[in-house]
Amino acid sequence: MAERRDFYEVLGVDRNADADEIQRAYRKLVRAYHPDVNKDPGAEDRFKEISEAYSVLSDPETRRRYDAFGHDFRQVPPDVDPADWARARSRAGAGARAGAGAGAGGGRWRSTGAEGFGFGADEGIDLEDLLGGMFGGRGRRQWGPVPGADQEAELTLTVEEAYHGGRRSITLPGGKRLDVTIPPGVTNGQRIRLAGQGGHGSEGAQPGDLHLIVRIADHPRYRLEGRDIYAPLPLAPWEAALGATVTVDTPGGEAKVKVPAGTSTGRRLRLKGRGMPHPRGAAGDFYAESRIMVPPRLTDEERRLFEQLAAVSHFDPRRRS
Repeated sequence: MAERRDFYEVLGVDRNADADEIQRAYRKLVRAYHPDVNKDPGAEDRFKEISEAYSVLSDPETRRRYDAFGHDFRQVPPDVDPADWARARSRAGAGARAGAGAGAGGGRWRSTGAEGFGFGADEGIDLEDLLGGMFGGRGRRQWGPVPGADQEAELTLTVEEAYHGGRRSITLPGGKRLDVTIPPGVTNGQRIRLAGQGGHGSEGAQPGDLHLIVRIADHPRYRLEGRDIYAPLPLAPWEAALGATVTVDTPGGEAKVKVPAGTSTGRRLRLKGRGMPHPRGAAGDFYAESRIMVPPRLTDEERRLFEQLAAVSHFDPRRRS
């Protein structure tokens, strides 16, 4: 059985890394190995390893126990001193080495599932016996349940999905699928909590929660700044010069915007309350940013009229006022 990698090594961070460094490393790896985006063989196993490492290191108390006891931290009683645990492991290892010298069935660690770690029956040494003597007779079945750790995952949405909300199916590590209710008007970085969908607890303890961090994907038309939405508004030269009322597309549907006469490129025309909804407050605004467009090819009549305008106009766009 392959030896489990150190959780710090899995995330690629130093053992002294702070919570922000651990979170940044986790998010980077999740984007690279999530089964929804990475179809390479082994990506799902790597994603599971990353998720487990983060679930342990993101929780201060669980991380403290992992630092003290390594991968055995779930099997160690809460009040055991790390030095006592190290001595127990040392004695077990010494006994195993002695057994190895006496015959072919030399001692080695083996997993005994959620109950703990022991030695094979043919090895003549049981870590539970060692721990029982060193820790006052406490058996591994009396160590108590350990609640599951909270976990995080990213949920990428389009601007339209974030605006309208609704139901979304996601795939968790291991292939588990969940239907998630997305509230209308979620913003970039907002968290959606799924109670009881995080790390599993041991011995019947409550599981942790899963926190979905919303990431809104780049959109070819819309740009978000908080709850405000910005979009380009193409205008013909005569619409910008003379003024007009034009139709714009917003995530909530079509809307009318009044273009004042003399509008230049870059002017922002505000539609109050047509930005991202807010479930507990005022919605954001929608800003149409004017872009003056000219015909790529002119008809003879269009060319004649533009030439006539050029002849009579004294407007110089390069003149400083």
